[in-house]
Amino acid sequence: MPEMLYSFQPGLVLGFHDCEEEIRDAVIGGKLMLKSSVNPYDWLGHGIYFWQNNYQRAWEYAARPPGKPGFKRPAVLGAVLVLGNCLDLVETTCLERVSLAHRYWKRSKGRATPALMNKNVCNSGDLLLRYLDCSVLEHLHFVNGRFGHQPYDSVRGVFVEGNPVYEGAGIYDKTHVQICIRNPNCIQGFFVPRRRIHWP
Repeated sequence: MPEMLYSFQPGLVLGFHDCEEEIRDAVIGGKLMLKSSVNPYDWLGHGIYFWQNNYQRAWEYAARPPGKPGFKRPAVLGAVLVLGNCLDLVETTCLERVSLAHRYWKRSKGRATPALMNKNVCNSGDLLLRYLDCSVLEHLHFVNGRFGHQPYDSVRGVFVEGNPVYEGAGIYDKTHVQICIRNPNCIQGFFVPRRRIHWP
């Protein structure tokens, strides 16, 4: 099948980043830029993470992150994003590339790290430490570069988490969309999220 043009995501997206209030204010004031997360367990590989259109999850994570203490003064930083050339993990072609990357990963790194896997934390029932996924996605970016393909500016994934919202439901209460910005130029601007004003 020929390569299609639709990995480029048009339009603007709102993202929310959990952080210390001091960090939020420094970024808003132009004194600081967010740094890429490079943890070996990052869900979507290395980059700057945002909850897509989900202020409440960002706030909950800042105040009560699973398995570690919350921020002293939890805050949420809003951002206006363009996803650019996006590895979108709800798109079939992108999922096929991740599957292929896993096969390459097994041939090279997989032999050296056979025990690498995603792990549960605090008996949450969710795989919150994504060692395997992070390694495979980073390998995909590496191979992409080796073959001279256009780098991905961002990675986007939908994650089904938590408990059913009612008995027998296929909808879960912590389902969310996460965005990992690899190219910081995709961040068009930052803002302090505001409360709704009653109108009229």
